[in-house]
Amino acid sequence: MPTLITFTISAFVTFLTIIDPVGLAPVFVGLTSHLSRAQRKVVIARATLISAAIIAFFAIVGRFLLDRLGISLYAFNIAGGVLLFMVAIDMLFGRPSGARETKEEEEEAMTREDISVFPLAIPLIAGPGTIATTILYVGQASTQPMLLLSVFLAIASALALAWVAMRSSSWIIQRVGRTGIMVFSRILGILLAALAIQFVLNGVTTFAHTSGFIK
Repeated sequence: MPTLITFTISAFVTFLTIIDPVGLAPVFVGLTSHLSRAQRKVVIARATLISAAIIAFFAIVGRFLLDRLGISLYAFNIAGGVLLFMVAIDMLFGRPSGARETKEEEEEAMTREDISVFPLAIPLIAGPGTIATTILYVGQASTQPMLLLSVFLAIASALALAWVAMRSSSWIIQRVGRTGIMVFSRILGILLAALAIQFVLNGVTTFAHTSGFIK
């Protein structure tokens, strides 16, 4: 039971941090300032559903793709940990993360009519960091139903909070302010950095055991 609880908390914190619902608020307001309230609701619903479909796809076939490509899970643990650590560093220093959206993508997004697919669903919500996190946790859960359920609930909770944050984006900015959002983002960045290092350590430890360096 302690393992299940620890795993569930870790999964929830990681997905909450990498999707960063509160951080979506100012981005969403900036991208949808020209849209009506009804249009915003449609964009939010589509972005959330598309993100869920993308995450579900990689949750189901992610491990299969790794096996076909000959990539071990510990190698993906290390690579995923490094990627998440880079995102965490950007969060800590308040920089736009290239793992979520580049400057060129941001400029293109401002000229698009429908932003639900790009850049909201991809890469802001279901970006490389989210995909890597999904494959990592599904791989760790393996065939244990309760752990897989924990991953599913963590993803669903993070997406639900992202939906709420986008629906309440104007209210969040008015009440919390951009400074408050940045402070919250930096706190999440610290947590994500620690979790990323743990992923790397887990991968290195598994590799050491597999290779016979540690018995």
